[in-house]
Amino acid sequence: MIAIIDYEMGNLRSVQKGFETVGYDAVVTRDPTVIDRASHVVLPGVGAFGDCVANLNRFELVEPIRRSISQGKPFLGICLGLQVLFTESEEFGSHQGLDIFKGKVKRFSFAEHHGKGLKVPHMGWNAIRIQTPSPILKGIEPESYVYFVHSYYVEPAEPEVICTETTYGIPFVSSIAHDNIFACQFHPEKSQRIGLQLLRNFGAWN
Repeated sequence: MIAIIDYEMGNLRSVQKGFETVGYDAVVTRDPTVIDRASHVVLPGVGAFGDCVANLNRFELVEPIRRSISQGKPFLGICLGLQVLFTESEEFGSHQGLDIFKGKVKRFSFAEHHGKGLKVPHMGWNAIRIQTPSPILKGIEPESYVYFVHSYYVEPAEPEVICTETTYGIPFVSSIAHDNIFACQFHPEKSQRIGLQLLRNFGAWN
Protein backbone atom coordinates (compact mmCIF):
# COMPACT_ATOMS: atom_id res chain seq x y z
CA MET A 1 0.00 0.00 0.00
CA ILE A 2 1.27 3.44 -0.97
CA ALA A 3 0.75 6.29 1.51
CA ILE A 4 0.41 9.76 -0.03
CA ILE A 5 1.09 12.28 2.73
CA ASP A 6 -1.64 14.89 3.18
CA TYR A 7 -0.44 18.17 4.65
CA GLU A 8 -3.04 20.28 2.82
CA MET A 9 -0.75 21.19 -0.09
CA GLY A 10 -0.57 19.43 -3.44
CA ASN A 11 -2.50 17.58 -6.12
CA LEU A 12 -3.25 14.68 -3.80
CA ARG A 13 -6.14 13.17 -5.72
CA SER A 14 -4.25 13.42 -9.03
CA VAL A 15 -1.30 11.53 -7.55
CA GLN A 16 -3.60 8.92 -6.04
CA LYS A 17 -5.44 8.48 -9.34
CA GLY A 18 -2.14 8.08 -11.18
CA PHE A 19 -1.12 5.17 -8.94
CA GLU A 20 -4.55 3.60 -9.25
CA THR A 21 -4.33 3.86 -13.04
CA VAL A 22 -1.18 1.72 -13.04
CA GLY A 23 -2.67 -0.82 -10.64
CA TYR A 24 -1.51 0.16 -7.14
CA ASP A 25 -3.48 0.82 -3.97
CA ALA A 26 -2.79 4.34 -2.73
CA VAL A 27 -4.30 6.17 0.22
CA VAL A 28 -4.17 9.89 1.05
CA THR A 29 -3.41 10.20 4.76
CA ARG A 30 -1.79 12.18 7.55
CA ASP A 31 -2.17 9.35 10.06
CA PRO A 32 1.31 8.31 11.29
CA THR A 33 0.10 4.75 11.89
CA VAL A 34 -1.02 4.41 8.27
CA ILE A 35 2.25 5.91 7.04
CA ASP A 36 4.22 3.50 9.24
CA ARG A 37 2.29 0.53 7.84
CA ALA A 38 2.69 1.59 4.19
CA SER A 39 5.13 -0.18 1.92
CA HIS A 40 5.86 3.01 -0.07
CA VAL A 41 5.55 6.69 0.90
CA VAL A 42 4.93 9.72 -1.34
CA LEU A 43 5.40 13.38 -0.39
CA PRO A 44 3.75 15.56 -3.05
CA GLY A 45 3.36 19.32 -2.90
CA VAL A 46 2.49 22.57 -4.60
CA GLY A 47 2.94 25.96 -2.97
CA ALA A 48 5.37 27.81 -0.72
CA PHE A 49 8.30 26.11 0.99
CA GLY A 50 7.76 27.80 4.37
CA ASP A 51 4.08 26.88 4.46
CA CYS A 52 4.95 23.30 3.57
CA VAL A 53 7.41 22.91 6.44
CA ALA A 54 4.98 24.62 8.83
CA ASN A 55 2.18 22.24 7.87
CA LEU A 56 4.41 19.18 8.15
CA ASN A 57 5.26 20.28 11.69
CA ARG A 58 1.67 21.23 12.54
CA PHE A 59 0.39 17.79 11.54
CA GLU A 60 3.37 16.05 13.21
CA LEU A 61 4.45 14.47 9.94
CA VAL A 62 8.19 15.15 10.04
CA GLU A 63 9.02 12.16 12.22
CA PRO A 64 6.92 9.68 10.18
CA ILE A 65 8.75 10.95 7.05
CA ARG A 66 12.17 10.54 8.67
CA ARG A 67 11.18 7.12 10.01
CA SER A 68 10.02 5.91 6.60
CA ILE A 69 13.27 7.02 4.99
CA SER A 70 15.48 5.55 7.71
CA GLN A 71 13.62 2.23 7.50
CA GLY A 72 14.49 2.00 3.82
CA LYS A 73 10.98 2.30 2.41
CA PRO A 74 10.75 3.50 -1.18
CA PHE A 75 10.13 7.23 -0.86
CA LEU A 76 8.98 9.57 -3.65
CA GLY A 77 9.06 13.36 -3.41
CA ILE A 78 7.21 15.41 -6.03
CA CYS A 79 7.88 19.12 -6.77
CA LEU A 80 7.70 20.84 -3.35
CA GLY A 81 8.12 17.35 -1.89
CA LEU A 82 11.58 17.33 -3.49
CA GLN A 83 12.53 20.81 -2.31
CA VAL A 84 11.73 20.33 1.39
CA LEU A 85 14.14 17.39 1.57
CA PHE A 86 16.98 19.93 1.32
CA THR A 87 18.64 22.08 3.98
CA GLU A 88 17.12 25.46 3.22
CA SER A 89 15.18 27.58 0.76
CA GLU A 90 15.44 31.24 -0.21
CA GLU A 91 11.73 31.44 -1.04
CA PHE A 92 10.24 34.54 0.69
CA GLY A 93 13.22 34.82 3.03
CA SER A 94 15.21 31.93 4.45
CA HIS A 95 13.45 28.76 5.59
CA GLN A 96 14.89 25.55 7.00
CA GLY A 97 13.98 22.29 5.29
CA LEU A 98 14.18 18.71 6.51
CA ASP A 99 17.93 18.54 5.75
CA ILE A 100 17.75 14.98 4.42
CA PHE A 101 20.05 16.26 1.67
CA LYS A 102 22.53 19.12 1.97
CA GLY A 103 21.85 21.98 -0.39
CA LYS A 104 19.70 25.00 -1.17
CA VAL A 105 16.49 25.77 -3.01
CA LYS A 106 17.02 28.76 -5.31
CA ARG A 107 14.78 30.91 -7.47
CA PHE A 108 15.10 31.21 -11.22
CA SER A 109 16.22 34.77 -11.96
CA PHE A 110 16.19 36.68 -15.22
CA ALA A 111 19.85 37.50 -14.70
CA GLU A 112 20.62 33.79 -14.91
CA HIS A 113 18.70 33.65 -18.20
CA HIS A 114 21.08 36.13 -19.83
CA GLY A 115 18.28 38.29 -21.17
CA LYS A 116 16.44 35.46 -22.90
CA GLY A 117 13.11 36.67 -21.53
CA LEU A 118 12.08 33.36 -20.07
CA LYS A 119 9.08 33.50 -17.76
CA VAL A 120 8.98 32.49 -14.12
CA PRO A 121 7.40 30.20 -13.13
CA HIS A 122 8.80 27.60 -15.50
CA MET A 123 5.57 26.02 -16.69
CA GLY A 124 5.00 23.34 -19.31
CA TRP A 125 6.77 20.44 -20.98
CA ASN A 126 10.52 20.07 -20.94
CA ALA A 127 13.06 17.29 -21.47
CA ILE A 128 14.98 15.44 -18.77
CA ARG A 129 18.57 14.34 -19.37
CA ILE A 130 19.48 11.23 -17.41
CA GLN A 131 22.75 11.71 -15.52
CA THR A 132 22.61 8.63 -13.29
CA PRO A 133 20.56 5.47 -13.97
CA SER A 134 17.72 4.69 -11.56
CA PRO A 135 15.19 1.85 -11.44
CA ILE A 136 12.52 4.56 -11.27
CA LEU A 137 13.44 5.56 -14.84
CA LYS A 138 13.22 2.04 -16.27
CA GLY A 139 11.58 2.15 -19.70
CA ILE A 140 11.88 5.96 -19.89
CA GLU A 141 13.93 7.18 -22.83
CA PRO A 142 16.61 9.86 -22.48
CA GLU A 143 15.30 13.32 -23.36
CA SER A 144 11.73 12.33 -22.51
CA TYR A 145 9.39 15.26 -21.92
CA VAL A 146 7.67 15.77 -18.56
CA TYR A 147 5.52 18.52 -17.07
CA PHE A 148 6.86 21.28 -14.80
CA VAL A 149 5.29 24.08 -12.75
CA HIS A 150 7.86 25.79 -10.50
CA SER A 151 9.76 28.97 -9.77
CA TYR A 152 12.48 27.38 -7.61
CA TYR A 153 14.96 24.56 -8.13
CA VAL A 154 17.27 22.54 -5.91
CA GLU A 155 21.03 22.95 -5.85
CA PRO A 156 22.45 19.85 -4.11
CA ALA A 157 25.73 20.15 -2.22
CA GLU A 158 26.45 16.54 -3.19
CA PRO A 159 26.40 16.16 -7.00
CA GLU A 160 26.28 12.36 -6.75
CA VAL A 161 22.58 12.49 -5.84
CA ILE A 162 21.67 14.12 -9.18
CA CYS A 163 19.62 11.77 -11.34
CA THR A 164 18.32 14.02 -14.14
CA GLU A 165 18.91 17.56 -15.34
CA THR A 166 16.77 19.89 -17.43
CA THR A 167 17.53 23.21 -19.10
CA TYR A 168 15.38 26.29 -18.64
CA GLY A 169 17.71 29.19 -19.39
CA ILE A 170 20.23 27.37 -17.19
CA PRO A 171 20.69 23.65 -16.49
CA PHE A 172 18.96 22.68 -13.25
CA VAL A 173 18.45 19.47 -11.29
CA SER A 174 15.09 17.95 -12.22
CA SER A 175 15.36 14.80 -10.08
CA ILE A 176 17.57 13.19 -7.46
CA ALA A 177 18.06 9.57 -6.44
CA HIS A 178 19.83 8.13 -3.41
CA ASP A 179 19.30 4.75 -1.75
CA ASN A 180 15.52 4.40 -1.21
CA ILE A 181 14.70 8.01 -2.20
CA PHE A 182 13.68 9.32 -5.59
CA ALA A 183 12.41 12.89 -5.83
CA CYS A 184 11.55 14.96 -8.88
CA GLN A 185 10.85 18.62 -9.62
CA PHE A 186 8.40 17.69 -12.38
CA HIS A 187 4.93 16.27 -11.89
CA PRO A 188 4.63 12.60 -12.93
CA GLU A 189 0.88 12.74 -12.28
CA LYS A 190 0.64 15.38 -15.05
CA SER A 191 3.20 13.84 -17.40
CA GLN A 192 0.94 11.38 -19.21
CA ARG A 193 2.61 8.18 -20.47
CA ILE A 194 6.07 9.00 -19.10
CA GLY A 195 4.67 9.97 -15.73
CA LEU A 196 2.59 6.82 -15.46
CA GLN A 197 5.66 4.74 -16.26
CA LEU A 198 7.54 6.47 -13.45
CA LEU A 199 4.69 5.80 -10.99
CA ARG A 200 4.53 2.17 -12.16
CA ASN A 201 8.27 1.80 -11.57
CA PHE A 202 8.02 3.37 -8.14
CA GLY A 203 5.20 1.04 -7.10
CA ALA A 204 7.29 -1.96 -8.15
CA TRP A 205 10.41 -0.69 -6.34
CA ASN A 206 11.45 -2.58 -3.22
